[in-house]
Amino acid sequence: MKQVVQNYKSGELALLDVPVPGCKPGGVLVRTAYSLISTGTELMKVSEAGMSMVGKARSRPDQVAKVVQSVATNGVGATYRKVMGKLDSYTPLGYSLCGVVEQVGAGIDDVKVGDLVACAGNEHALHAELNWVPKNLYTPVPDGLAPRHAAFGTVGSIALQGVRQGEPQLGEVALVIGLGLIGQLVVQLLTASGVRVIGADPAPGRCELAEGLGAVACGDPGSAALENAVAELTGGHGVDQVYLAAGGASNQPVELAARMSRDRGRVVDIGKCSLDLPWNAYYEKELDVRFSRSYGPGRYDPAYELEGRDYPIGYVRWTERRNLACFLDLLARGSVDVEPLVSHVADFDDAVETYRSLKEGELKAVAVLFRYPEHTGEAEAAAVAVPAVRRGDGASAPVRSVRTPVRLAFVGAGNYATSMLLPHLVGREGVELSTVVTTTALSGANAQRKFGFARATTDLDAVLGDPSVDAVFVVTRHSSHAELTQKALHAGKAVFVEKPLALTEDELAGVLTAVEKSGNDRLQVGFNRRFAPLLQEARKQFGARTGPASLRYLVNAGRLDHNSWYLQQGTEGSRFAGEGGHFIDTASWLLGADPVSVYAVATPGNEDLQVVLRYEDGSTATISYVTTGASGFPKETLDLVADGKVLRLDDFVRASVHGPKKWVSSRLPKARDKGQSAELASFVRAVRTGGPMPVPLESLVATTTATLAVQAGLAGGAPVTLARPR
Repeated sequence: MKQVVQNYKSGELALLDVPVPGCKPGGVLVRTAYSLISTGTELMKVSEAGMSMVGKARSRPDQVAKVVQSVATNGVGATYRKVMGKLDSYTPLGYSLCGVVEQVGAGIDDVKVGDLVACAGNEHALHAELNWVPKNLYTPVPDGLAPRHAAFGTVGSIALQGVRQGEPQLGEVALVIGLGLIGQLVVQLLTASGVRVIGADPAPGRCELAEGLGAVACGDPGSAALENAVAELTGGHGVDQVYLAAGGASNQPVELAARMSRDRGRVVDIGKCSLDLPWNAYYEKELDVRFSRSYGPGRYDPAYELEGRDYPIGYVRWTERRNLACFLDLLARGSVDVEPLVSHVADFDDAVETYRSLKEGELKAVAVLFRYPEHTGEAEAAAVAVPAVRRGDGASAPVRSVRTPVRLAFVGAGNYATSMLLPHLVGREGVELSTVVTTTALSGANAQRKFGFARATTDLDAVLGDPSVDAVFVVTRHSSHAELTQKALHAGKAVFVEKPLALTEDELAGVLTAVEKSGNDRLQVGFNRRFAPLLQEARKQFGARTGPASLRYLVNAGRLDHNSWYLQQGTEGSRFAGEGGHFIDTASWLLGADPVSVYAVATPGNEDLQVVLRYEDGSTATISYVTTGASGFPKETLDLVADGKVLRLDDFVRASVHGPKKWVSSRLPKARDKGQSAELASFVRAVRTGGPMPVPLESLVATTTATLAVQAGLAGGAPVTLARPR
């Protein structure tokens, strides 16, 4: 299928061939009939892509701050690869469309194949022939409403939410500053609410359009005519509410809002304009400044948007989806008219030229629609037992010629895969990147272009059934790791799964059942730290030990962004369950054994964890996993004490061993190397030669069991014994 994309680094726009998205549970696959170009938001994004790197940085200071933090945590090299990888990727455009349901995912019962729906979301209602849309981001189109008009649903919801924030009342007077697409819709919604509207925009044509759609008067923001209209309609008191629907860096809109408002008036920001509020003007009138967040309540909440968890109507009357349905109803009843806003309808095949014309000013438009080709047909605590590892009768190492390239398939192509794994595999001798499988079409196309995969698809079964694929990398969200690993093992593939291997004991048991039934134990979990060259050398310098050891591992994990999917504990497990295996594996590798018990305590809210591991020879390892530390402090520090010696690791930047002889690593390593490259080399070598996997399966199972036991220990408040099979 085709999709409009943009490279944020170069500014290139393209109509790209990408895989058809899969139809996941909780949503529907929609074939687009019309999609709407947001001539404000989208053109701003297109313009930003054409800026220099310095210009991009100035336009997104929030992202610059994240880059600085990443450098402190992960080092310059890893951060550079991550940032360049994001910039030099195709990103989608679009967020408002209307189309026909072609496939219904599990759990959906409010629409059926063939229904017309309006869809929202900058990740789901894209300028693409097919989109997968979750339940709370689509709504059925009322009978009789034209698809081209229903395509305005998302931008209509943005305008509607802004009006709701202003709380208009019958007979009030409102000023709308900025008469672009959103402003024109705000004018109509206010008029339908019994409010008299004045519009402000420097473009005479837009002023005339707004007056034709119900505004009492419109004019240039700096004109005396505008001030006279406000004075006449309000008796000199000023308007009751102002809606900022303008964009750009000028501070004129907020200054005009203060000048035109009455005492204790309301100012609602809908657009993205400068908000350097003149303190005296806003203070003296005690103006009420409000913000309108996109389509309404539910926006930016993954539980609402992706998991389909609605908000109770008694507590949240107008959610994203209810706003979308309301706006469509207003369109169907004729209370709002979008046809006069349609300046141009372009064929989807002409998308790139349409954007160019808009950017260069050749096409002056309020609203532009893409029209898609018609199509018919279907779219493509107490004691926890460490599970015993039983291998079936199948071949442990699939037979292959060591002289042929190892063909790898990736399931998932997110940040970690593209910044920390694939760069180490591209160009590696004897490796062929065969197929990348993603649920979103564009991420697969990006990975194919950047890393040279032979093909990209959304069809996992086709890859698992491909006899030419030797190994499968599972680099998806945590909740899918165990299931995908089982499928790949049953398909006879060697598997590299990023941590964690499993989030529950049942999931771990399922993986081991797959090993036993398939006879395929070719499994590696991404515990990369034991492969880090600096830590390997420090362990060598420390030497063998004769007595028990004491190990302390401080992980200064830091806080996550509020919208991070790591915080979705209901589906993705706790944060420690997701990455704690890294640190348990490292401790066990250094101590040369697997733990026999786990004791865990936490601060209120489980923000900071103390995990104590005990080993059979009396050794202990204490892992302090904290989120409340200083961001400038190193992420990982480790001390190992035994036999009169101390091994010290400082965040994979420096290491030392103190004892009869002192050893100190270089103070200035070329990069912070946490072992990914060496780990991947070991895995590829094992697949090519049929030799042992880099880490014994029994060790992977023991580490996973210990990680899961942490939660049981927190719940029970006592040590958890890890009983081993006899």
